[in-house]
Amino acid sequence: MSETEPNALAKIRNIGITAHIDAGKTTTTERILYYTGVSHRIGEVHDGNTTTDYMDQERERGITITSAAVTCEWKDHRINIIDTPGHIDFNIEVNRSLRVLDGAVFIIEGVAGVQPQSETNWRLADRYNVPRLIFINKLDRTGADFYRAFDTLKEKLDIVALPLQLPIGIEDQFLGVVDLVEMKAIIWEGGELGAKFHDEEIPADMAEKAKEARQLLLDTALAVDDAGMEEYFEHGDVSVETLKRAIKTGTISGAFRPVLCGTAFKNKGVQPLLDGVLDYLPSPIDVAGIKVAAEEGEDENTARRIIKADPKAPFSGLAFKIINDKYGTLTFVRVYSGTLKSGDTLMNTTKDSKERIGRMFQMHADKRAEIKEVTAGDIAAFVGLKDTHTGDTLASADDPVVLERMSFPVPVIDISVEPKTKDGVEKMTLGLQKLAGEDPSLRLKTDQESGQTILSGMGELHLEIIIDRLRREYGVDANIGAPQVAYRETISKAHTETYTHKKQSGGSGQYAEVKVLFEPLERNSGIVFS
Repeated sequence: MSETEPNALAKIRNIGITAHIDAGKTTTTERILYYTGVSHRIGEVHDGNTTTDYMDQERERGITITSAAVTCEWKDHRINIIDTPGHIDFNIEVNRSLRVLDGAVFIIEGVAGVQPQSETNWRLADRYNVPRLIFINKLDRTGADFYRAFDTLKEKLDIVALPLQLPIGIEDQFLGVVDLVEMKAIIWEGGELGAKFHDEEIPADMAEKAKEARQLLLDTALAVDDAGMEEYFEHGDVSVETLKRAIKTGTISGAFRPVLCGTAFKNKGVQPLLDGVLDYLPSPIDVAGIKVAAEEGEDENTARRIIKADPKAPFSGLAFKIINDKYGTLTFVRVYSGTLKSGDTLMNTTKDSKERIGRMFQMHADKRAEIKEVTAGDIAAFVGLKDTHTGDTLASADDPVVLERMSFPVPVIDISVEPKTKDGVEKMTLGLQKLAGEDPSLRLKTDQESGQTILSGMGELHLEIIIDRLRREYGVDANIGAPQVAYRETISKAHTETYTHKKQSGGSGQYAEVKVLFEPLERNSGIVFS
């Protein structure tokens, strides 16, 4: 790091962008990449040319299937962004992304408000205690209503939502926002793809509403900042720096959730959202750190050691995503502590094995830039790890910690899959094993009774995409169908079978009568002789 370590860490943000299907996650990410100078054109979902939706299936269907990591710079800060899917079938991507991020931007649709997948993802973020900003998007759409969408936050998520902005105009008349922190209006100008905007006085017809919202902001934010409250009582107001500090404190603690607004598609509101990410979401040193895993039999709620972000501490990192491409296996790792260089050797403490670190990359969706060193707070991809899977911990032999593992959902649907030709059996098995290695919500097994290969996933779309990837990436055309059921017969009521044995062999002869009573038992209790 070029600066002193704490200063450098304070200028890193690891965030995810998550929402219900079609709320504008990828569109917002595209604008962020454009305004931060990473992209020189704005990709559109409907044109199939976005940066983070790089898979063929994503571009054809206009949906995000796999989470994609990108990095950008904004006002001398580095922001690592993971754009996640909105479809429930790909919820594993949201799960593992939120697990390793320090903050998240939840995008809420301005017409529908909070939708079902928004609630699911919100509960996931609650589980991992991720600080959040809320961005009410698509305020240019017909039927958009900021205040109605805002009300759904309380109704459906049961949170203290705190507006930092109010919209100026709505639908096709949406012009900009009122910034309640600095009490000014931000108006976007036409032409330059939203890159140009200016500040002006708050419109007279909004002055009273802005004053009320500002007072709510002060009352709520300063309740978590004693020094700020004293400043308010002494001067009747607080400085912008004090207010931002209080908002950040409340955001990290979860006391309230800041709300911003705009329309990413029409390029309005994205720059203040980026400012909000820097001002209110935590850097790696602002969060408590990550707990080590509980020992076997230990209560999950017991106090456990916490690994803090420190570049000088022994290395620890969590593998949270694996992809296979033409260059080999890429393992995405969130670094929590220490510094690592190419050529170093680490312990996979989950499996008690060693891994030598070869090449390392900073990822930009499907593009990559080689790096020689990673340090606390970084997200990077390691090439060619042999025995590391999603959820495994990589750590220095000096301090072989095991970090808290991820929890993965149980598949809900099964299909049978077989190659159309005999030549494809080996290729199909290899391809499915690699795809299952990438996706912990995908399970592969062979039914011992029917001999069928059974693929289990999170839904029909999930499995459809997997079969399509099998065809495109591994060259295997497969037939799919419902798994065969091996039926068994059993008796339903008691029955007595009697056998009489008679044999005359001279003398007294032989005679016997044998009775056998058959009775049904509880299902799955097997056969019992008594």
